[in-house]
Amino acid sequence: MLILLSPAKKLDFTSSIKSTPTTQPELLEHASALIKELKPLAPQDVSKLMGLSDPLGQLNYQRFQDWQRPFNTDNARQAVLAFQGDVYQGLDAGKMSNEDLAWAQERVRILSGLYGLLRPLDLMQPYRLEMGTKFSNQRGKNLYAFWGDVITEALNKHLSVTQNKTDTPVIVNLASNEYFKSVRTGSTNATVITPAFMENKNGIYKIISFYAKRARGLMTSFAIRNRITRVADLKAFNAEDYRYNPELSHANKWVFSRG
Repeated sequence: MLILLSPAKKLDFTSSIKSTPTTQPELLEHASALIKELKPLAPQDVSKLMGLSDPLGQLNYQRFQDWQRPFNTDNARQAVLAFQGDVYQGLDAGKMSNEDLAWAQERVRILSGLYGLLRPLDLMQPYRLEMGTKFSNQRGKNLYAFWGDVITEALNKHLSVTQNKTDTPVIVNLASNEYFKSVRTGSTNATVITPAFMENKNGIYKIISFYAKRARGLMTSFAIRNRITRVADLKAFNAEDYRYNPELSHANKWVFSRG
């Protein structure tokens, strides 16, 4: 079983963190090729490409210029500790033990527009490049074309390592639609389970983005801390009053609701 997450726009590369093991991203050669195409962009080009204000365009232009190898703890940070968006607030990896993080390293993957696929302890340098960005490159008209089958092939390799020989491989999709589109599910033999998190408002169940993102992190944390390897055991998830709702769930879409 592998859990897939989206990255976050909000980053933290300045606060102090405890000593934690590090690894190198396995698709770094592809990221390097992409950076070579991004570096010639002027700040205003970056702003236009990603729909950013001038200050944010300048910031991310400079990030592309500063990006360099090799990655080390002076110029990079572990992905699960660098991302600080709603999902990662729910995940709260900074409070996990190194044993927790080592388990997550085997079972959690983060989809990325720049890095393709990251393990939690993979070092990364700061960036902003959403998977849906329509950046024309040598491999095609956008980042989906750039990554092609690369992400899916990497996932297949990881699934073959983590699955039990008698079990069907399972992907728990806790990523956004934008990012999960980079996975060519037809090229895997994995079952995809997509949890959804809903709020009960006056008898009507709705997905509220902020809460749903946080809940994705909470579920990932639940899986890590409880060492869950059987997808059915995720139905016991009960953080912050969420409960599995069999009446709203169907097939491979599992709904967890509260309120």
